[in-house]
Amino acid sequence: MDFEQVLKALLQELQQQQIRYAALGGFALGVLKVPRTTMDVDFLVHRDDLDSLHKILTRLGYHRRAQTENVSHYQHPDAAWGGIDILHAFRTFSLGMLERAQSYPLFQGSMMIKALQPEDVIGYKIQALANNPIRAAKELVDIESLMAYYRDKLDWMRIQEYFDVFELGEKGRQLRGRYEHAE
Repeated sequence: MDFEQVLKALLQELQQQQIRYAALGGFALGVLKVPRTTMDVDFLVHRDDLDSLHKILTRLGYHRRAQTENVSHYQHPDAAWGGIDILHAFRTFSLGMLERAQSYPLFQGSMMIKALQPEDVIGYKIQALANNPIRAAKELVDIESLMAYYRDKLDWMRIQEYFDVFELGEKGRQLRGRYEHAE
């Protein structure tokens, strides 16, 4: 995927159409200064904006391959445009995440992208960890990388709330003890 090409086209459209979105997943880790190899882009998008987003992606040549209540997957026939996963924001937690999203510079400041705050990326990683134990090791690496980088800047109460929601409260307390004030 040619991230610069895709994002240059897509972010302009998202802004023009006033789509409420935020990057999350592996690409958001890079935006947050914790780079990780990723092959696609994941976005959280307000449910009320999904029809407008679908029109944008269709105009750019993407095809919707799957859609559920919670997620849509788009794929472009040209590998340089790759795949885009859309998580649908309509629950209290995800709407709050979207409202807290901040803008970050991309590609040496040539454009800006909205991304979830580190705590909220961690929240989605906790959900992925809880929903798919096979990916637990990978999700934990991402969670711990964000914790190690942001340490005492994190809202640990919000992070603990995410751990508690997925019945992983003790794991959250252990990680906080390890990373909150570590050097």
